[in-house]
Amino acid sequence: MVCPVEQSIDESETNAPAPMPLNVNFREYENGLPLSHAALAAEIALAITYNGLSQAVMMVSPGNLEDFIRGFSVSNDIVKDQSEIHDVRLSHFDQAVQADVQISNRAFWALKNHRRQMAGTSGCGLCGVQALEQALPKLQILEPVALPPAQQFSGIRERIEQAQQMARSSGALHAALYFDAHGNALICREDIGRHNALDKLIGALQQAGIDTRVGFTVVTSRCSLELIHKAVRARLGTLVSLSAPTALTVQWAIRHRLNLIHVPHRNAPRIYSPA
Repeated sequence: MVCPVEQSIDESETNAPAPMPLNVNFREYENGLPLSHAALAAEIALAITYNGLSQAVMMVSPGNLEDFIRGFSVSNDIVKDQSEIHDVRLSHFDQAVQADVQISNRAFWALKNHRRQMAGTSGCGLCGVQALEQALPKLQILEPVALPPAQQFSGIRERIEQAQQMARSSGALHAALYFDAHGNALICREDIGRHNALDKLIGALQQAGIDTRVGFTVVTSRCSLELIHKAVRARLGTLVSLSAPTALTVQWAIRHRLNLIHVPHRNAPRIYSPA
């Protein structure tokens, strides 16, 4: 059982940036060396409920939680857009946070109906089909947008490194960044989970009312199929990955008209979608 540190917080604190890395002591194997310390990334357990219905518990980095919740809600198809999220309230506990999210009646009905369908097939041999439908969902086809100019990718790894303030101190963090139409890094969100980082960025972009059909979004992690799902649901125009995509990821990006670009370490950027 966790003990609450505080049961409610000010609205200004619900989306506070991540705290500084934690200093943790360590001792090297060699005898006689003094005790040292390292700055390590923090993580907490986050439980999310929608209209009182428990939905998910996951480990996240403890900053920009409202961005994450809003992005998670859209990218996981719980709500269609931010207008269906009426309120987000966070309660802080020791090493954990409870998020109580109020959503529209339409979204809540759809969420409950989906959960009933999953429960109803749990013992009839169809649960594998349901799981596949979640892994390979039907998504809206996007309107195609122009590719970013090639020069905007010049030195992009160095610019990403400059924007990743938390990773410079502690490492062990993925990042998702939005670059505007001029190639400037506007928003960076970091997290121990690559999905979490993108969800935080999506939430921040939608709250700020930024048109993500222009510019491009960068993920520093492996570009998994789940990230394509999130990008399409959030109606991003261009997704850029620092790690090579899989063949299936490319197929889905092409099918849904999402621009997909890989920026290798030493070679020129590679356009995988459009084909």
